[in-house]
Amino acid sequence: MVSRTVKVENAVGLHARPATYFIQKANSYVSSILIECGGGKVNAKSLLGVLSLGICQDSEITLTATGADEAEAVDGLVALIEAGFSE
Repeated sequence: MVSRTVKVENAVGLHARPATYFIQKANSYVSSILIECGGGKVNAKSLLGVLSLGICQDSEITLTATGADEAEAVDGLVALIEAGFSE
């Protein structure tokens, strides 16, 4: 199991288009991935789950992956977030 906390700094947080990019990236890994924010924890591969967390700018989220590519999954998702979802 690999966990890492990252701050979401893009202006719209993890809503609409950024959430779609995030879900697509999460689904490219075989590991189970959870995203946690504000006491809620959901499957990072579920668009409705991620949107239900209401992650906005400056929120800190924790990503936890378990599986064959867990380190790669967390590193890849953190890189996507830190790059501002390429927007």
